[in-house]
Parts: sequence; structure tokens; C-alpha cells
Amino acid sequence: MSTEIADLRKDYTLNGLDSTDVMADPIAQFRQWFDVALHAGIPEPNAMHLSTVGSTGRPSGRIVLIKDVDERGFVFYTNYESEKGQSLIANPIAALTFFYPELERQIRIEGVVEKVSKEESDTYFNSRPRGSQIGAWVSHQSSVIASRDVLENRQQELEAQFDGKAVPRPPHWGGFRVIPDLIEFWQGRPSRLHDRIRYRLVEGSWIIERVSP
Repeated sequence: MSTEIADLRKDYTLNGLDSTDVMADPIAQFRQWFDVALHAGIPEPNAMHLSTVGSTGRPSGRIVLIKDVDERGFVFYTNYESEKGQSLIANPIAALTFFYPELERQIRIEGVVEKVSKEESDTYFNSRPRGSQIGAWVSHQSSVIASRDVLENRQQELEAQFDGKAVPRPPHWGGFRVIPDLIEFWQGRPSRLHDRIRYRLVEGSWIIERVSP
């Protein structure tokens, strides 16, 4: 098995990327690449790997969905009492990674993290399907439970409780915004000589530089 894994490799040949090819604003560049992924029919182009480091210094990663991006940063929503929520509260720094293998592209983002406003969290929560709204109340995310019955029984209780009523946003549920100070665009190239164009925020301005693969 180890030999088979070691022999797995792919040569990337679709495109190249130069500093003259990208926009001055990395958020605009992100939107351009995201739109390409969206229109290419890639499943869940909004899926990203979120990396955090908690109070113990131990790193942790998981896939979450981006729900908004603008000049302020990249927004996702979660249970603030979950493992990732507590890590971000204790150490408000994160890294995001988008990977589009069909396009041979990757985007890395690093930055500080803040909670979005209650108004923003309310607006997004109210746009969710009702089942997802109730699910936010059901799950004590990352806590140990005896069985799935715990979730299903609690779901039934809450469906009865909110029957005929609007489901309010739980106080422990809301958004985080990653405010980027580094964004890197990676384009696969032959012989592992990939193109990496990196934006770094220096004294309020974005510096664009090519990074060796």
C-alpha cells in the first residue's frame, strides 16, 4: 500500500499564472477565481479548509462553507461553543484553503478573526432552511453524545416547541470573519514547478510577489 501511495502523482498542465495576470486587489482576484470555479460546475466551490490553533497550541482543521466575502474579509457561520468556535475565541487567527483540482488551483488565506455583528448573524440565520435553523438549536457541537437518538429526540422536541413560530437564532450561534493579511494563488504547473502569486498586506497596502514552489 505504501508503494502505491508513493507512486500517486499528477502533472499539472492547464494554465500558468504570473504577477502580471492578477488584479491589484486580492479580494477581486479571489472573486474572479471563485466565479470560474462556480461556472465550471465544481461541486461546492464554497467549501474551504479552516485551520485553527486553540489555547493548547494544538492545530485543528475541518471543512466549512464560506457564506460571504467582501472588502472586509471572508465569513462563515458556526456554533461559538464548538471546538473551532472556542479555538477562534481563544486565539483569533485562522487559515483558509480552497482547492479546485479540476482547475489545478488552490487559494490560501491567512488573517485575524472577529465575530460578525449580531445583525449580520441574524440576517443569515433567517435565510437558512427551517430544518437548519432548528438544527442549530439541537446540536451542542463537538460535545460527546450517547447516540444519534439524543439528536433526533431533541429535534422532535424543538420542532414541537417552535411549531407555527419563527425560529430565533441561538445566542451561541453566529458568524466569524477572517480579515486577511495574506492571500496566495497557486496554479499547478508541470514538473512541480508550480506558480505561486502571493499578496501580503504591508502598512495598509497589498504587495504582490512571486513565491518559489
